[in-house]
Amino acid sequence: MNEAELRKTLLSYFETCFDRYESLFGCLRSDAAYFQKSISLRHPLIFYFGHTATFFVNKLLLAKLIPERINPRFEALFAVGVDEMSWDDLDEANYDWPTVAEVKAYRQQVRSAVTRVITEASWCGPMSWDNPWWAILMGIEHELIHLETSSVLIRQHRLDFVQPQSSWLPVNAKPVDCGAVPKNALVNVPAGAVTIGKGDPHADACASAGEARRYGWDNEYGVHYAEVPKFSASRMLVSNAEFLAFVDAGGYAEDRFWNEEGLGWRKFAKAMHPSFWVKQPDGWALRLMCEEVPMPWDWPVEVNCHEAAAFCVWKAEVTGMSVRLPTEDEWYRLYDLSGITPETPAQRRLSGGCSAVPVNQYAQGDFYDVVGNVWQWTCTPIYPLAGFEAHPIYDDFSIPTFDTRHNLIKGGSWISCGNEALRASRYAFRRHFFQHAGFRYVVGEAPLVPQVSHYEDDALLAQYAEFHFGQSYFDVPNFPRAVAEISLKAMQGKPMRRALDIGCAVGRTSFELAKGLPGALGFESVIGVDFSARFINLADELVRDGIVRYALTDEGSLQSFREITLAKLGFTDCSAKVAFLQGDACNLKENHREYDLVVAANLIDRLYDPAKFLDEISQRIVLGGVLVLTSPYTWLEEHTPRAQWLGGFRRDGERYTTLDALHAHLSRDFEPIGAPQDVPFVIRETARKFQHSVAQLTCWQRRA
Repeated sequence: MNEAELRKTLLSYFETCFDRYESLFGCLRSDAAYFQKSISLRHPLIFYFGHTATFFVNKLLLAKLIPERINPRFEALFAVGVDEMSWDDLDEANYDWPTVAEVKAYRQQVRSAVTRVITEASWCGPMSWDNPWWAILMGIEHELIHLETSSVLIRQHRLDFVQPQSSWLPVNAKPVDCGAVPKNALVNVPAGAVTIGKGDPHADACASAGEARRYGWDNEYGVHYAEVPKFSASRMLVSNAEFLAFVDAGGYAEDRFWNEEGLGWRKFAKAMHPSFWVKQPDGWALRLMCEEVPMPWDWPVEVNCHEAAAFCVWKAEVTGMSVRLPTEDEWYRLYDLSGITPETPAQRRLSGGCSAVPVNQYAQGDFYDVVGNVWQWTCTPIYPLAGFEAHPIYDDFSIPTFDTRHNLIKGGSWISCGNEALRASRYAFRRHFFQHAGFRYVVGEAPLVPQVSHYEDDALLAQYAEFHFGQSYFDVPNFPRAVAEISLKAMQGKPMRRALDIGCAVGRTSFELAKGLPGALGFESVIGVDFSARFINLADELVRDGIVRYALTDEGSLQSFREITLAKLGFTDCSAKVAFLQGDACNLKENHREYDLVVAANLIDRLYDPAKFLDEISQRIVLGGVLVLTSPYTWLEEHTPRAQWLGGFRRDGERYTTLDALHAHLSRDFEPIGAPQDVPFVIRETARKFQHSVAQLTCWQRRA
């Protein structure tokens, strides 16, 4: 494909997906429906309407394909808030939602910006992981994910908030008596090997046959090989009729069928039957996206992972067999034996409508619906393949899910498009979440579920964990702690209510600010904000679990292992006062206000627009509040365009330093406290390689 053809194809793909996503929101009956939550664990739908557009802007900025933001307020408001991570900030008190009309107008601005990039930006091939244009595909595929997740939220919305749309009509369900639904049966699957993963993300081709040069998320790269023992699998997905036997047997009331996590969900939700089943005077109905229909008993049941697992425990008790959910490896074994290829029509949405279809409608080899119809839960928590590497402009796609709390779903559903429909795709959700997802069961040996490493071995993250919480080297005191101590001394005699640690990395300074100096109280509340989800995830793990383990590189592939705990660090009593959020220092959300102290340690020379940060930070600090800045002033074009460097060059023939620039930008709203201080720090790279740097620390007080 030449350049002109590629631009034309990519533009068509973008426009089709962008239009389809907007058409989905036509299923909302009124503007009011955008602002009411479908479920308590999610934002209202207005967030998701704006979120996918904001994602395009944020990623194209990181890829340097657009020069500036389109709407900074929206691009902070709609940036984060999709999963149940602590930094997602689902507190509605922090949000002042715009109108539907304003978001529609914003989406049009984003459409125009992306179109200009596709049609006018300079092109250099191939379209691969390392190409800035990968960000365009990332935005499209991200919107396709939300096409599906938003359709589930619409399905969970109040019925009076939604309306059928001609382009989103379900399959016409034919009445089938429950007893007439085809009986499921087990099919033997011979032992065999499976290979998962696309190999090196930086290579042009992928390891999976037939999937070269296709877009992939970072968790698909790397490699996993497994010998799968023989097992048996249900020929069809579990139908509503088959699941009814579990409901009628009192399966939702019997604690013994549920594991501890599942039982907690069942009691919290007060569930007595599948969420999309509706009990009516004359029998069961099924809630579809925009309507309720008489129960199609031959359609697949749609449940969460806890319900699917409980059914399997019940089925095992009834049959005396070892019934369970399949592993990811076993699903790949079914796929490889089915005869499906990436070009097989069954890979696409086959139903002809926007809903599931009968479980015996589409045969694929000896099975039905190996792909398509509804997603299928596995018992495998998602894990990184060997050689995994987070994509540099979206490091929070996969890493936060490598926590054993997110199980893989396989096969796609009737609404799955793009990457979701590929063999290599690896999507995972929390086990209590609902998607258009059902399950099939297997009988066989105990599952060989890959174990997620308990030691964080991301090299950069391990270095920062050691920098913040590990031992000191060459008699240089712990830098994050030293910054906190200087900041706390600067606050003596001032209120210490709220502090912001912006660019907090893995959070040591935040903890120290909450703990306070010896014999003195710390801050009542400390918010740590960082752009990197990897850093925030580790800090949050320390708060949540009280322990973090990581692996340091000694030399080559040799490692040393470290363990840090809140108790050993002395942070047990103060951790409840600390919270960590993901955010952009140059575009913070509006609710970051009224801080008594803001600490920005080694941040300004890593920002894409440090002048903007300095010019706006006074808006976040109370009168009389304190700003603490540290930086080694290491200006690099990979982080900050040269035109945006604060200092480190000549101006009018004279040396112009970063300290000169700080005075120029801050003098309007701040006055310096004391003289600049040098604070050294050491970062361990390997057992015999260290970075020894010296940051300059300055303190500033906001004046009236």
